[in-house]
Amino acid sequence: MAVTLRDFMTSEDVLTIPADTTLGQAARLMRDRNVGAAVVVEGDRIAGIFTERDLLRAIADSRHPDQGQVQSYMTPDPLTLPSDHSPSEAARIMTERRFRHIPVVDGDQLVGIVSIRDLVGAGLQMTSDAAHVGSDFP
Repeated sequence: MAVTLRDFMTSEDVLTIPADTTLGQAARLMRDRNVGAAVVVEGDRIAGIFTERDLLRAIADSRHPDQGQVQSYMTPDPLTLPSDHSPSEAARIMTERRFRHIPVVDGDQLVGIVSIRDLVGAGLQMTSDAAHVGSDFP
């Protein structure tokens, strides 16, 4: 039986937020749930992903947390992968593209999210040419 993203992803209670969520609301939800990313949804559609890095960009732009909205800083239409996708390929994609989270979908349905921490923490072995050290690590 092949190992898939299904074996690594967080599938229960993925944090989803609407695009008009304020930066402060998003930060509090992420803190309370102890997660580094929220999937931004419009109805049943994935509209984007909002991460700790996006929040940092908003702060650097001097955005007030209760006035700025997630839609201004999220990554729109993020890359998604199916739950039967290869975990090592997902790690390669995250490493090459320098991001840490990928929403996992089956068809058009959000079924989970996988982070580089999920993959590395579970002992996924990356090839030496894909490994990054220090500040280069995504």
